[in-house]
Amino acid sequence: MTTPSAAVRRTSAAGLALAACFTAVPAMASANPSPNPSSPTGSLDRYYNQRLDWGSCVLGPDDETGKALQKAGARCAGVTAPLDYSDPGGRTITVAISRIKATDTRHRVGPLLLNGGGPGGTSLGDGPDIRKAMKGVGARYDIVGVDPRFVGRSTPLDCKWPVSSSIFSSGTSRAGFDRQVALHKDLAAKCRATNGPVLPHVTTRNTARDMDVIRGALREKKISYLGYSYGSYLGTVYTQMFPGRHDRVVLDGVLDPRRYSPRLLRGTEAENEHALAGFATWAAKRHDTYGLGRTRAQVLATLDHAIDVSARRGLTLGTTPDVFRLDDTHVPTLLVIGISDDTDEARTAFGEQMSVLAKAADGRPTRVSAEFKSVLESMTTGKDSHYGSVQTAILCGDKAAPRDPERYWRDIQRSRAAHPVTGPLSNNIGPCAFWDRPREKPTQVRHDTPALLVSATGDPRSDHQGAMALHGMLPSSKLITLKGADRHGIYGYYGNACVDAKVNSYLATGKLPGRDQTCVKRDG
Repeated sequence: MTTPSAAVRRTSAAGLALAACFTAVPAMASANPSPNPSSPTGSLDRYYNQRLDWGSCVLGPDDETGKALQKAGARCAGVTAPLDYSDPGGRTITVAISRIKATDTRHRVGPLLLNGGGPGGTSLGDGPDIRKAMKGVGARYDIVGVDPRFVGRSTPLDCKWPVSSSIFSSGTSRAGFDRQVALHKDLAAKCRATNGPVLPHVTTRNTARDMDVIRGALREKKISYLGYSYGSYLGTVYTQMFPGRHDRVVLDGVLDPRRYSPRLLRGTEAENEHALAGFATWAAKRHDTYGLGRTRAQVLATLDHAIDVSARRGLTLGTTPDVFRLDDTHVPTLLVIGISDDTDEARTAFGEQMSVLAKAADGRPTRVSAEFKSVLESMTTGKDSHYGSVQTAILCGDKAAPRDPERYWRDIQRSRAAHPVTGPLSNNIGPCAFWDRPREKPTQVRHDTPALLVSATGDPRSDHQGAMALHGMLPSSKLITLKGADRHGIYGYYGNACVDAKVNSYLATGKLPGRDQTCVKRDG
């Protein structure tokens, strides 16, 4: 799952993901530095002791991310890391980072590494937004944006898929599910054919190892960390693999590590349908604008009608040359994409998209906005194949998925009655059913971490239960709960003054609140 900012800037069908933790093995002895973070030993010395070549972040005249970083005073560098940490003398990769250096050097805390989620999301360009959210305390940190291995400006990975995501609904029939089985088997085969030797090393544990190499290359004994969504899982893994090498840790949109699975949204059906009902209530008050219905029930019926028509004859959206054909494996995914943010701004964009969908279901001609076009391209073309490729490779490399298609079909059928929109999506099969088995077991939470956790009660991506579960695994942690928000990712992006102030207080002092905290939606 991507961060809220990324959801606005880079909306895509691939921007969904969840996580968890099972039995684990410790980090491989040959792959980890000495417990003394200032003196890594062994064959990884050249990575920990490398000198970074800092330069401009701007890649060309159309590089808006680079321009924003440059305006914020950032410099960029490439960090060299081993592809395979058990073979540090072998092939290497580059991990791209940006840094906005601290200006209050007298009170400098150190580097704050960022991860906005995904998995597969780029965070190299997030520094300016985070620096702004941190207000005065931002001047005390080196804000370090990171594109994890194979993401963004780092060494790339692309399976050359005909679609940009592997996240779809199974549809309304067995025939639709069977088509999904064939699709995902083909997607897995394409990844194996194009990137086979690399895939075993596209994992969260290796990304955490890269983070520690970045720490060493920055000549720091400890790093602080801010992670959203999947980034909360990455942060959990890092603190477990490298205890004692982290300072202040903020995890937002928190995932229960025990539920980490390639079946990304399983277990969040109720939260997603609650969020969908919330949108329907909002849209009903604006029927004259969107034409979806004057009551919540009417809006939901309009959306159900679009799914039904997409199953019977498909939907055609847009005009030449931007024409898109959708079926019942696409439309439920569109609905889930649009409900992770309950702000008026996000709902306005989603309402416009659903209005187009409703017109198409009625057989009327439609035009799609540039934003909606981007979403539809992600679902129906391979334009952003690299995103879905990396996201899938990480999930499949982290945790094995069930292999038998019939198991997925049984789960879909069981969930369909209670959750007709989200059940066939969250329980659907994916490429991981046809992937090679992971080489390492998932990380187990063994070490207490005094982290600050942030969660909204109505989060439709990583439900609030997940945050409470991780809170229970980390007795020294503290939890900020935002009541009444159907929102994934809060700090710095949602505009909740209560949450932002409490996180900034922790980042400023390094002291967690004495007890768990509660904020309310739209506070301040």
